[in-house]
Amino acid sequence: MKPTLFLLAAGMGSRYGGLKQLDGLGPNGETIMDYSIYDAIQAGFGKIVWVIRKDFEEQFRTQILAKYEGHVPCELCFQALDALPEGFKAPEGRVKPWGTNHAVLMGKDVIKEPFCVINCDDFYGRDAFMQIGKYLSELPERTKNKYAMVGFRVCNTLSENGSVARGVCAYNDKRHLTDVVERTEILRMDGVIKYKDEQGEWQALEENAPVSMNMWGFTPDYFEYSEAYFKEFLSDPKNMENLKAEFFIPLMVNKLINDGTATCEVLDTTSVWFGVTYAADRDATVARIQKLVDEGVYPNKLF
Repeated sequence: MKPTLFLLAAGMGSRYGGLKQLDGLGPNGETIMDYSIYDAIQAGFGKIVWVIRKDFEEQFRTQILAKYEGHVPCELCFQALDALPEGFKAPEGRVKPWGTNHAVLMGKDVIKEPFCVINCDDFYGRDAFMQIGKYLSELPERTKNKYAMVGFRVCNTLSENGSVARGVCAYNDKRHLTDVVERTEILRMDGVIKYKDEQGEWQALEENAPVSMNMWGFTPDYFEYSEAYFKEFLSDPKNMENLKAEFFIPLMVNKLINDGTATCEVLDTTSVWFGVTYAADRDATVARIQKLVDEGVYPNKLF
């Protein structure tokens, strides 16, 4: 069974200042996610699913979905603040949805095969899709509890225009993930990659240290675990009192690997990430895409 690509597209780019998901950066107005989808098709993915906001649907269908007709099957699902398990309701004053793993949960009715989750506004590169596509497509049918993530080398994920947030990963001798620690400020200082720790001190990070770019491979059983744990998350008064508390993918994965329920293999990639974390990143991203087109990695017009 061919794996599915699941794109998280419900967020607004607050630092970038607009809907960067729809920003045309390629020579014919292609978006970053157009390149992700093209790479995924090359890597053997058979279906594309997006999670978006419902109020974004008409624009999305017109501007995005229409271009893929005839290329690959596509489906939409929707993330909303009130999409909660029975018996729960959003606290008064909360305005933002519940984070990346809540967004993943929205796909449970449309995804029945192994799937890869990505952000729609990160350029992951062909090799990353080849790695995760191979892993997912080679899983025996009805496999459970064996997940994967693509571990990008941190040196390949930096921005020249400011710090970046990355999940720094640790793994054992089987390359099974043992921990993901979110570091919200990583940058190169005086030639050395550093992150700011909990005490506000800068610590060095090895050039090839694996980091999560939110490129995960799961099987459908992941939805059941997520539903159960989301109820625990919502039952914690701290998470209901904090109007910005979020149910993140690493939170769920850490729970499953720490209690021995699942393993998560860390796949290495040589892909160089780029994206538009900051508005100032845009021109460099346009230039990098054009260079890849000029080198023949991508056709001038994708779809």
